[in-house]
Amino acid sequence: MQMWRTVVLGCVLGMNALCASAQGVSAEIGLGETSGKLGATADLSNAPRVTIDRPKPTFMLSERNKRVHGFKPFQDLVDAAPIGSVLRPPAGNYAGPVVLKKPLTIEGKGLVTIDAGDRGTVFIVQSNNVTLRGIHLTGSGSDHDTDDSALDIRGHNNVIENLVIDNCLFGIDLKQSNNNILRGNKIKSKEVALGVRGDAIRLWYSNNNLIENNLITDSRDTVAWYSHRNIFRGNEGHRSRYSLHFMFANNNLVENNRFFDNSVGIYFMYMEGGGARNNLISHATGASGMALGFKESSDIFIENNDLIYNAVGVGSDLSPFQPNTKIRFKGNRFAYNGIGVQVTSDLGGNDFKDNTFEGNITDFTQSGRGAGTRNTWSGNYFDSYQGFDKNKDGLGDTPYEQYAFADQIWMEIPAASFFKVSPVLELLNFLERLAPFSAPDLQLKDAKPRYLKPQRTTP
Repeated sequence: MQMWRTVVLGCVLGMNALCASAQGVSAEIGLGETSGKLGATADLSNAPRVTIDRPKPTFMLSERNKRVHGFKPFQDLVDAAPIGSVLRPPAGNYAGPVVLKKPLTIEGKGLVTIDAGDRGTVFIVQSNNVTLRGIHLTGSGSDHDTDDSALDIRGHNNVIENLVIDNCLFGIDLKQSNNNILRGNKIKSKEVALGVRGDAIRLWYSNNNLIENNLITDSRDTVAWYSHRNIFRGNEGHRSRYSLHFMFANNNLVENNRFFDNSVGIYFMYMEGGGARNNLISHATGASGMALGFKESSDIFIENNDLIYNAVGVGSDLSPFQPNTKIRFKGNRFAYNGIGVQVTSDLGGNDFKDNTFEGNITDFTQSGRGAGTRNTWSGNYFDSYQGFDKNKDGLGDTPYEQYAFADQIWMEIPAASFFKVSPVLELLNFLERLAPFSAPDLQLKDAKPRYLKPQRTTP
């Protein structure tokens, strides 16, 4: 019993020391409204690293694809290189796997391929201050239980640049790894069904990383779980499921990315702080197609994004979740979507300012009776506005109001959405506007809508 008390006391004292040395959130990301509250600056990045990975299995050469049997093991070159040196291997094909446990720079110049022969993980970094540049990683295994991947990062302050990754289950997997840079990499999963592909980039308990200018195609997701203050900048994603999925990940910044033909663009789940700006998200179509999604998230900014030709531009569920917080939509363009913004709770707290709504089948839907006044609208442009601007100040003389007439049928009964543009519902909608047989619900009211479509710079 005495030993147990000593262990518990040591853990408490250690945690207090960590909290006392916590650092603030990066100013580049931008602090949210909750940033000054208890625990907002907690930082465990200096805690002793605890290995939580399931041990990677080992495979004999005879178990690997025969194409790699004649290749020289790349591990031999790594083992022979001095600590902190620059390794420039001769051009050619090499056999994996590789485990790197010391600071080292490896320059492949686009002429070096490491192939694991379709078994296990190709390359594992278990060190800080490593640079990998210009290498082709291919041929991982297909086992989800052991997270077979092209590259595992298990360290801090590493630079992963200009890699080509293909024929791998997972792409780059970071666990408990901080202050790394992933830049200019091309990542493609194995050619299997979407649901059984691996994630292109995965962050797990990894903070302050920069993921920049990567090209991701035909993968599953890019995810950040329990990972804070990361920056996703200038990336491009095609034909995946989630271009970017946050879960319990706070104060992350997503800017200047281009996501096309994915099921979902960016999904914020249980996230607080941070936001997205200057992104282009297009053609998120299908039954679950959505450019931006929110699930019980709070205190997030959405600025100057182009959300074009998606099934749903923004889908929000119980967000903002924390009391007295907002989700702020400013200067975005919602164009040619099935639904511009869909809010499935009546909590309110969404602030729409200076946005453009054009060409959408429906600009905005709000679940919950009498919830239309719980969100705020100011200076937005609606191409369906039917008012005038007599004093030429650029603002409509009368408020823009959107009501739910017969539309409420498909809002309250999702299965009826199949018929929402059918002649029958269009006729019902017209008749109810002409002579309402039930009190319509106010969806939104913008007291000063823009009369002219604002000029904008495409992200």
